[in-house]
Amino acid sequence: MRPPHQNVATVLVDPAMLRELELDLMPLDLWVWPVATAPICADGPRQAFQIRRRMVEAKRGAWDDARSWTPVWISFGDSWYHGDDPLPWAAHAALWAKLSEHATHVRYRLGLGGVPRLVLPNEA
Repeated sequence: MRPPHQNVATVLVDPAMLRELELDLMPLDLWVWPVATAPICADGPRQAFQIRRRMVEAKRGAWDDARSWTPVWISFGDSWYHGDDPLPWAAHAALWAKLSEHATHVRYRLGLGGVPRLVLPNEA
């Protein structure tokens, strides 16, 4: 059985735009977690380095401008979930639409991954 997890998008963000992106996503109940400081990472800076390197190298030069950007996980708040139902497609669409508005300052691939549960400060 798979351990409990949370669906997240892994995104590279231009550090100069990180705060703006975070503030733009909050009203949609989408939460930005810089990998380097995420509470679920034992060695966050190393994991951030590895994620950034893997994402940039996978694009074979197309994302070289993002080689110093900040890797983040974007998670979905409770308003997107309905009991044990899967995350609705509307949640995916809202995230991808908002990221496309910031296209010059973010790099991502469509699709979600799973990480151990990230707990918002008000849930702790």
